[in-house]
Amino acid sequence: MKLSIVAAAITHPTAVLLSLAAIMTHVNHFSHVRAVTHQTPCSSSSPSSPVYKYGRQLILANKRATVPTDRRMESIDAANLRSEFFQVLRSRRSSEVPLTVKHGKPVADPLYQETPRPTFSEAMESCPKANIPNLKDLLKEENFYLITESEDQGRLPVLILSLKESNQQRRPAVVFLHSTNKCKEWLRPLLEAYASRGYVAVAIDSRYHGERASNKTTYQDALVSSWKKGDTMPFIYDTVWDLIKLADYLTQRADIDPSRIGITGESLGGMHAWFAAAADTRYAVAVPIIGVQGFRWAIDHNKWQARVNSIKAVFEVARADLGKSAIDKEVVEMVWDRIAPGLASQFDSPYTIPIIAPRPLLILNGEKDPRCPLEGLDIPKSRAHKAYEEAHCPDNFQLIAEPGIGHEMTSLMVKEASYWFDRFLK
Repeated sequence: MKLSIVAAAITHPTAVLLSLAAIMTHVNHFSHVRAVTHQTPCSSSSPSSPVYKYGRQLILANKRATVPTDRRMESIDAANLRSEFFQVLRSRRSSEVPLTVKHGKPVADPLYQETPRPTFSEAMESCPKANIPNLKDLLKEENFYLITESEDQGRLPVLILSLKESNQQRRPAVVFLHSTNKCKEWLRPLLEAYASRGYVAVAIDSRYHGERASNKTTYQDALVSSWKKGDTMPFIYDTVWDLIKLADYLTQRADIDPSRIGITGESLGGMHAWFAAAADTRYAVAVPIIGVQGFRWAIDHNKWQARVNSIKAVFEVARADLGKSAIDKEVVEMVWDRIAPGLASQFDSPYTIPIIAPRPLLILNGEKDPRCPLEGLDIPKSRAHKAYEEAHCPDNFQLIAEPGIGHEMTSLMVKEASYWFDRFLK
């Protein structure tokens, strides 16, 4: 099955076009997927105050933070920002190819780039699931590859679970994104739970992970190579490119309602969800989990260490190349600029979080997460509140920080994400 994106653009005028000229021309129309609010209409009423669930208090960041305002940054042009981001994404692409689907098979022995190999996630197992006898027998599993560009990493592995149904009614879909060193198979408990509730549940292997990795250092090696050569963007951006192509595919499926596609992910996957939703409005609802952070803020406030330590190899190589005796803020900033241009500047959270409005956005973080410090989200949170208020949909945005939790996806977060998707996609 070959899907020419140009042909798709004729059938689906809002599809992402491949040529840069086309992207520049059509980027203003990228707001075609509006907030899905047929169940919870936009309202100008103030968000509710903190609530109690599951026997413990959630910290709901509903009140506007009092933060210094840079007037030059107050108005964010979403169309121009997306255009700039697409230019960066395209700047390190291999040769363009038609979006092609190739048959795949279930992965018998998934590759995890961590030791010991993970075996169980209490958080994912807690995801709400419909009480369906013999659920596994009623699930349809699809394994295939989307060819998103000509090089090896342009082969995107996709796993989809859905209920076998005789009718062809279009259903909502949710895309799930794994954390660093894991793979799409790790997400199966979430896929099964969402499929049981009537969703088309989709997972992919991010760049240099899962079927796109050959050994336990593939991802770290790719980061180092990106620093050395500057020809790829394995940290966040290359996978966002794949997610735009995935949206091209999902919006053309007969069993998916193209206006009801959600996206979520954990940690690295949370960053992928954040940037994909900012870049492509076909992702109608977004729930990044322990992924949203302020990269510039972390550099300026000396809070970059925890994030850097999660992928330390590339920073150590950069330190040595720069003749430094230790990793410092200069090394950190230079690495981000090299492997993910604009990550700590024009594409950081103060700019890319607000442009998700008016689409429903739930940010789930741990109160004590050193990789995603809450203080670093004061400005993006304030700007997001302003954007949603101006769109008359203040209830479409929420930031929840779970008390006492560090960099960990919890059962509470999984349940909050589930309720958010049910609220806006069902």
